Amino acid sequence: MTQETLQGKIAFIAGVGDDNGYGWSIAKELHKRGATILFGVWTPIMRIFTTSWDNGKFDASRKHEDGSMLEYGKVYALDAAYDTPEEVPEEVKENKRYKGASSYTISEVAEQVKSDYGHIDIFVHSLANGPEVKNRLLETSRAGYLAAISASAYSFVSAVQHFGAIMKKGGAFLNLTYLASERAVPGYGGGMSSAKAALESDTRTLAFEAGRKWGIRINSISAGALASRAAKAIGFIEKMIGYAKANAPLEKDLTACEVGNAAAFLLGPESSAVTGVVLYVDNGIHAMGVSCDSPTLS
Repeated sequence: MTQETLQGKIAFIAGVGDDNGYGWSIAKELHKRGATILFGVWTPIMRIFTTSWDNGKFDASRKHEDGSMLEYGKVYALDAAYDTPEEVPEEVKENKRYKGASSYTISEVAEQVKSDYGHIDIFVHSLANGPEVKNRLLETSRAGYLAAISASAYSFVSAVQHFGAIMKKGGAFLNLTYLASERAVPGYGGGMSSAKAALESDTRTLAFEAGRKWGIRINSISAGALASRAAKAIGFIEKMIGYAKANAPLEKDLTACEVGNAAAFLLGPESSAVTGVVLYVDNGIHAMGVSCDSPTLS
């Protein structure tokens, strides 16, 4: 096991739905360092997640190098599109995937965590959704654009508002962004590039405001392409992985574990003076101005 630098810390990981994304890897690295893990799982897939866990579907992924297993303290249903119960539309409440669920808005989950644990030390925002992500920006509706901004960017603002109030001084928030925030990535549409740009801007502003108000840190990781379940929904993730491998300074596949390790640093005591940062963990593809595999350079 890695030195337990996070022993006694409580970490809330929002947006994990399975065992193959960055949120999962970050949770595993934080647990390896001694943190108690709390999961916030999207309400419609809450039962799928817990059933898969209980049935052993995640057992191989849960295993640490020393044979011990990733464990969690509690799983909370969380729909980060809503801040308070009054905002949840009736059609959502009546949806069969929400039947029987309650207290899943951001403010309500924060109150539940406060009641259960008293405070948190770490919050990881691994949330993104754009209903029109396959549409070009020119073909994106206002509703689709605003939905992407709401779920992928404002949800972080709201999380800091509500969970910052129960975070111990010296704690840290982290979100996950993508290079499309500052470079054109054809195919990453539906307003998602705009949402990631907003997320990065908010990271800097919140670093100042939350740092002054609560003494906590706010950082972001701009992660490279990974064939997670969520990324596959975009439809061209394998091509992006191939492009990065062909053109990045480091000619290798990016692993979720590498992002997990970087996250553990940003969320741990070693980075106590680091805030307002967007850290690239992408094998260096962000540094490139031309593509090495372009026929024009042959």
